Amino acid sequence: MRVDLHIHTSASDGAWSPEAVVRGAEAGGLDVIAIADHDTTASISRAEMVGRESCVQVIPAIEVSSTYRGQDIHVLGYFVDPGSEVLLNHRAHATRRRDNRMREMLNKLAEADILVGYENVTAAAGPDRGVLGRPHLARALVTAGHATSVPDAFKRLIGNESQFFVPTDLLEATEAVRLVLAAGGIPVWAHPPRDIVDVLLPELIGSGLRGIEVYRPSHRVNDVKRLEAICSDKALMCSGGSDWHTPDAGRSLGDFFVDAAKIEDLLTVGGI
Repeated sequence: MRVDLHIHTSASDGAWSPEAVVRGAEAGGLDVIAIADHDTTASISRAEMVGRESCVQVIPAIEVSSTYRGQDIHVLGYFVDPGSEVLLNHRAHATRRRDNRMREMLNKLAEADILVGYENVTAAAGPDRGVLGRPHLARALVTAGHATSVPDAFKRLIGNESQFFVPTDLLEATEAVRLVLAAGGIPVWAHPPRDIVDVLLPELIGSGLRGIEVYRPSHRVNDVKRLEAICSDKALMCSGGSDWHTPDAGRSLGDFFVDAAKIEDLLTVGGI
């Protein structure tokens, strides 16, 4: 069984609608996917509806943005209740904060004569967008001629190490774990930064963390082995996914997948 537990839609910073994502997953030979948009579950009901008509099982999920010592930390929540009050409240708060963050980044760029309007970012996000993210800004930078591609925009202008970067600054990392638990979900640390795994992991486990995203296209063999060893040592579950946003990045849905046997514990806890 082919699984991808980290996919984004146009409800956050993905290029495709929920319906298109599920159909793309089916065309790519995926059996189980998780829709894990940033700080919103708005697309899940639409994705589940198409999933029931196809051969793709859709897991309701979310990717919660948080911060640890000024660094962005993302916590995936699997098998959440999409309509839970805590997630709806979080989505409203995240929408406001992400709008303010986007304006802060635009102001920083403008100070360097890199001019892009807020309306250009929202146009790049499209009518389905729920929360604004850096991929929307990257597309606007490309349209305005300040970057040659979305990867170029991230590399030179809006990556984590850039002078124009502004952290999301929504929650502390431990609060993100507790938010997922309050929504009935399984909290998993998404793409953990190599340099702070050992420092932050005990705090996240103490708050209820249940797993780590081990399998990703960008992870090297040594990364995978290290994270697998950590999960084994700390009794955490392994997860994995493509973190797919757009076909423009050169990867189609289904190009990367995780064999269900590698994440059996997580799927079993979720009832699959």
